[in-house]
Amino acid sequence: MTAPKIQHQRLNAKFKGIERKIEGTAVHQFRGIKYASIPARFECAKPVEGFNGAVVNASRYGPRCPQVDVDVRHLLRIPEDIEIPIEPEDEFECLHLEITCPPLSSDSEALPVLVWIHGGSQVVTFCSAASKICDPVKIVADSIKAGQPIIFVSINYRLNIFSFGDGKEKNLALKDQRLGIDWVRGNIVEFGGDASNITLAGESAGAVYVHAHLITGPPVKRAVLASGSLYLSSPLPVEKGDGLIKALEAKVKDLEQPSLRHATVPVLIQALKESYVNTMWIQEEPELRDWESRPERVDELMIGDTEYESIIWRNGVETLNGQTIASAFEQDRQWGMKLRKMYQVVPDRPTASKLGALDFINDTRYALPVELISEKCKEADKPVYRYVFDQCNPWQASSRAHHAVDLLFLFAGVDLSFSPAAETVSRQLRGCWISFVNGISPWSVEKRFAFGPLGECRDITEAQFASRRRVRHIEALKEAGLGVYMPIAATLAAGKISLLN
Repeated sequence: MTAPKIQHQRLNAKFKGIERKIEGTAVHQFRGIKYASIPARFECAKPVEGFNGAVVNASRYGPRCPQVDVDVRHLLRIPEDIEIPIEPEDEFECLHLEITCPPLSSDSEALPVLVWIHGGSQVVTFCSAASKICDPVKIVADSIKAGQPIIFVSINYRLNIFSFGDGKEKNLALKDQRLGIDWVRGNIVEFGGDASNITLAGESAGAVYVHAHLITGPPVKRAVLASGSLYLSSPLPVEKGDGLIKALEAKVKDLEQPSLRHATVPVLIQALKESYVNTMWIQEEPELRDWESRPERVDELMIGDTEYESIIWRNGVETLNGQTIASAFEQDRQWGMKLRKMYQVVPDRPTASKLGALDFINDTRYALPVELISEKCKEADKPVYRYVFDQCNPWQASSRAHHAVDLLFLFAGVDLSFSPAAETVSRQLRGCWISFVNGISPWSVEKRFAFGPLGECRDITEAQFASRRRVRHIEALKEAGLGVYMPIAATLAAGKISLLN
């Protein structure tokens, strides 16, 4: 099998990738292409302008940003005997991307490009192509077979404290991603892509970042917000970031290192671990001011959630008692009691209160934002394709359609052939994404689309939607307003998130 090669004039390089066969369909991959360099810790990256005529070996994945080790199989319920490769890590060599594409031919038309931003609570990589869980090769192979070929680009970026910084520069992950998107715009043509036809997509924290790019960046054709938006992780005041930085500075000094900026990588990871930092956030900057009221700069949007997003708070919420949960609702005199009763939060009913707290977090962080963002885009006459993902975890149905389970179906990086229902949903999900990236309506904008349960995928009416989500509750939250429900949700969720649920 001959390795594919791309002679890139603009970058003055020849990229040597690999060819893979998926059920007889050839797909090319170019891995570990460096799009930016990091001059020093906590500093803004610089774009890579060229390779000085070098032959670039793009057959291997590049290293990821250093991070606390998290078994991504845990949340996804992937069987313990399925091995996930150990990924190398490097603080200064983690800004690279992977391109998965159809074989290039001289008569090929420029193809639409899907740019993927992974999630992971802004602290870990969840999940990478290198892990095999989110390998996009099946998506591209399916697009070729459907006669709707696409190019898939995955961007790697800085995470946790390496992104958060020590106060001088903020939101380095967002800035890294912007450089990666700029790289795609400037260089994807020679891989067969259409630089003017880009879809930005992400899941969970990846969707938070995509939403931020839609608010702050140049316009894109399309976007997918899967289980996330800026409502999930809103930009927070600099003072809160300063508090985290001071706490971590103190921790590294306890570990006999001079500062965050000069500590060794192992000590930084140890500090994160010992300080139980399992999520981070975007910090407030002028470009993100008033993000709630600013338009999303996108022509078309796909947006949706899974049925049980709040699973990632479950273990944390279990530590709360009924009285503590109920008291969170006392922050607002007008709405607090109404919302508390609506969510069945009763101080002397601890189980009901915990379930109510999880439902409240689920609705405020995920279900309601789908409606708010959809309505804003519709008012701007932009097509919005709304969906619900309700197919349960293929290995453990009792875990329901939990947060991030849709990654298993979208990528099918882990074999799902043991479950015909899972395979059906997997193929349908990829088909809808492929159509959307190609500018073809995946379903009617007048209706929502449901993936599952029981392997069924179809349009649903609003009445059917109301049987799947807490529509009455969502309407009440909308009426109460962001200033009412966000403080309650923050109180219930603070420090409780974990991907090991």
